[in-house]
Amino acid sequence: MDYILRTNDLSKSYRDFKALDGLSMNVPRGAIYGFVGKNGAGKTTLIRLICGLQEPTSGSYTLYGRENADREMRKSRRRMGAVVETPSIYLDMTAEDNLRQQYRILGLPSFDGLEDVLKLVGLENTGKKKAKHFSLGMRQRLGIAIALVGDPDFLVLDEPVNGLDPQGIIEIRELILRLNHERQITVLISSHILDELSRLATHYGFIDSGRIVRELSAEELEAACRKCIRIEVSNTGTLACVLDEMKLDYKILTDTEAYVYAKVNVTELVLALAERDCEVFSVQEKEESLESYYVSLVGGGKNE
Repeated sequence: MDYILRTNDLSKSYRDFKALDGLSMNVPRGAIYGFVGKNGAGKTTLIRLICGLQEPTSGSYTLYGRENADREMRKSRRRMGAVVETPSIYLDMTAEDNLRQQYRILGLPSFDGLEDVLKLVGLENTGKKKAKHFSLGMRQRLGIAIALVGDPDFLVLDEPVNGLDPQGIIEIRELILRLNHERQITVLISSHILDELSRLATHYGFIDSGRIVRELSAEELEAACRKCIRIEVSNTGTLACVLDEMKLDYKILTDTEAYVYAKVNVTELVLALAERDCEVFSVQEKEESLESYYVSLVGGGKNE
């Protein structure tokens, strides 16, 4: 498989704190790579390193096959666009002037393609309206437009839908999919809105305490997210005894609710419970979500 980005035992320390601790990850060409982790897990640190904003303490990474210590690494980074934390935009400028400024910063010989970029992100009709009067979603799309100047084929987005309303989230999602499908741009995207990420990602990397704990494709994740039966009963203590006897995998949620991770003969289960005076109130088929898979993988707590 061809990879845009690979990291090898990458570490970054700030005095006594290890933000990254031997992180190894692989972003395939053409992927939308969902980067998932708790607040403080190291996602933004990794993004800052590959963008050249900081240097690793140890380990290495390659971008388009070039190692980070390579003197020519800047050539690889020219093929990459990024929006790190918040979009870097000039609030007193129009969308067009913001893009013109980025063309100048990159030393591009002309403004060719500027109108196409504005149209691509849906900002072609903003005219003389200054960025400070844009909605949050419009600013986010302008940030992505600036990252697209220079025609990169690798885009790095740090929490691109953070704080957006539902319409803004849909617009960013559709833009990312369009960039990936129509322009074959590989995207690395960190997000704490896991349900939204599941609508985009073709690959996932789960990070915890500065390490990748699992990398897998969307197909592998779908297989790993087990289907289960959600059952509501009068007493899950009795249910647990019956399920143990039937040698079925389960998880008790409350005094009355549980998940059963197996194909269940419902009639047999209901009769066995009835013999022990345990009533069954409801039985529903359920599929484990990305969020529940994430929690089971790295534990609870607030995620970024």
